[in-house]
Amino acid sequence: MKADDLTLFMQEMADVVPLKQQTQAQTRAKPLSSESKQARKAAAEAHEYLQRLTLDLALIPRVKPDDMLSYKQQGIQEAVFKNLRLGKYKIAAELDIHAMSVRQARDYLLGFIQAQVALGHRCVLVIHGKGQNRKPFPGLIKTCVNFWLSQMDEVQAFHSAQREHGGYGALYVMLPKSEAKRLESRETNHKGAGFR
Repeated sequence: MKADDLTLFMQEMADVVPLKQQTQAQTRAKPLSSESKQARKAAAEAHEYLQRLTLDLALIPRVKPDDMLSYKQQGIQEAVFKNLRLGKYKIAAELDIHAMSVRQARDYLLGFIQAQVALGHRCVLVIHGKGQNRKPFPGLIKTCVNFWLSQMDEVQAFHSAQREHGGYGALYVMLPKSEAKRLESRETNHKGAGFR
């Protein structure tokens, strides 16, 4: 700056009063609402869940198109599993994913299972097909469904369906009882109830 410019600047600034400085900067962010926290938590859980339900075919044990599929978690009673295997439970809903791509099949399957649990449905049918002519190997979707269902916390058991429901191209899937059904069962089966 030239001397004349500095003098002119000082004259202009003569009546300016400095602002009082605050010792702390006001940078506190607004706390997240509980809805935002829940949405973030749900997104993180969904991401973790999708990681378990891999699309990497090298990590999924293969099954053959005509293999019978069967799975049950510990604690499922044999009589309950036998009824599932024999198709004795009412099928509340069904999903047909046999002609989908692997990614579509996974996403539809996960959404379907979670929706059925939310609705309180106990037994559903998943049609995966046998996939005799699927590429890169026969039984592609069947292989993936077998693996994915066994990785889902909501799935208590599954078994290949009876012939009238699709045979080895479909699965009966058992989901957990809703809280209302558990309470109803507890009351119905309560030991010592009633008069003696």
